[in-house]
Amino acid sequence: MGFRLPAIKSAKQKLQRCLSKGSSTATADVPKGYLAVYVGESQMKRVVIPISYLNHSEFQNLLSQSEEQFGFDHPMGGLTIPCIEDVFVDMISRFSGSS
Repeated sequence: MGFRLPAIKSAKQKLQRCLSKGSSTATADVPKGYLAVYVGESQMKRVVIPISYLNHSEFQNLLSQSEEQFGFDHPMGGLTIPCIEDVFVDMISRFSGSS
């Protein structure tokens, strides 16, 4: 099992820029080692995921799409993922199965 350190560093920098604008109260209920994201189309749902998912290229693609679509001013105040909720849940279920 190998890690692509430049990709992880890039994803971490993107997240730090996104989260630096968020409030600390929004992250108070997120356990250490996890990240809260918002997914969906018209109705956004908050999902708490392990940060290990940042290692997956599919998730890194979603981060890039999020940056392109929203920049670093996310409408929900947190990281918003431009993905249909069912597709996102299916994708992260594959991540947890491959761990």
